[in-house]
Order: sequence, then C-alpha cells, then structure tokens
Amino acid sequence: MSAFSVSCHGPFLVAEFAAPQSMLSWSLTRPGFVTARKVAWLHVRNDDLGPDVDAEAFLDTRMTAAGHGDAVHLMTSRAVSNHEAATATVGDASASCLATVGLGNAGRVGAAPQAAARAGTINLLAHCGRPLTEAGLIEALSIATEARTAAIMDLCWQVRDGVATGTGTDCIVVAAPARGAGERFAGLHTDIGAVIGRAVYDAVLRAGKQWIEEQRHAGMFALAPAAAAEIR
Repeated sequence: MSAFSVSCHGPFLVAEFAAPQSMLSWSLTRPGFVTARKVAWLHVRNDDLGPDVDAEAFLDTRMTAAGHGDAVHLMTSRAVSNHEAATATVGDASASCLATVGLGNAGRVGAAPQAAARAGTINLLAHCGRPLTEAGLIEALSIATEARTAAIMDLCWQVRDGVATGTGTDCIVVAAPARGAGERFAGLHTDIGAVIGRAVYDAVLRAGKQWIEEQRHAGMFALAPAAAAEIR
C-alpha cells in the first residue's frame, strides 16, 4: 500500500503525505534536503517554455498559484495522466514509487551532450517507509537512480550511442518519514535498498512501455529489434 495519496487534475499530478517527510532531490525550485508533505508535477507544453522564459520562476509561479508552493516541484512535457505507481515490501521494509516517463530527449551516459530533438523526461518520487539519515537518503537516491537506469536499459530504446540510460532532464525525489531514528544504510544489500529499487524499477518500466507503445502507434518506433517482442 502506498504511503501517499495521488491526485491528478491536469496539468498537475500531486503525491501528498499525511505527515511531513524528509526529501532529497535536484528539483529545479527546491533542491537538496527539504522537509515537505507534497511532491507536485506540472505538465508543460513547448510553447510554455520559450527561450526567453525563466523556467525556475515559471515553475515556482505556477505551483504557488495552484496552492503547491510548499511542495517539491517537478516539471514534465509528459501528460501527467500517464503516470505509473508501484510498491514493494521486503521483510519489514516497504517503498512506493510514482513516476512519469518520456524518452523524447533520451541519451546514453558518458556520450557527448546533444541538443534535445524532442521534449521528454523521467520524473519520479521514491518513498521509503523507514526514516533515513541524510547519508541514508543519499544512498537511497543512488539506488533509485540505478533502478531508473536499469529499467530504461531494459526497454532497449535506441539513441545515437547505443541503448538509452536516461534523459537529459530527469529528476528524482527520494523521501522518508521525518520523525524517528534514521537508518544510515540503504544500499543493494539492505531491505531498504531492495524495496526502493524494486518499486522504482517496476514503475519506470511500466511507464516506459506505455510511452514506447505510443511511439509505435505514431510511427516513431526506435526499439532494438531483438527486444521488440519483450515490450509487447
């Protein structure tokens, strides 16, 4: 069972917790370590963010006007109705993930940067049911990022330099209860790391498959031939 409620009223997707959570992200408007009860996505279109628009100010203004000024903010060109959620439990550790996935500006890590041909990004919230220290949140963020990358690689979406590993504008938020003694470790050999990885992988894989199916129907299919049957 997810630790947060989800509401989707375009152009906003909001995950809301009953109590404040410790969060870590590279959100455009509220990066780093923060305490918040909400994570909010804003769906934007190409015309919203022209070359003369301050994206940070635009996002903050829109979120504040909608009553989400105190949330951790995410921004995506993916219609927020196309979100996926997943949960996982191992032992007494649990985790939940909410994700939106678009691969329009996908790339491969280590490749030379290129201008995005199309809009498209991955935004996700990964929540751990146990409190985490700052070090634990940092490790949880690394696990969520690894799980995101594993899911995208398993989708086999092709870019110029090989199979995509993410996009140039991804953003990940990790969260955990703000009260209680925090767990320091959240790596691959812990129950916490296992549930975060499982929830993120499952949500991103499902959301990515949905996006790929849309591209297939639009005639923009770029999946590796050997993997096509796996995605169906």
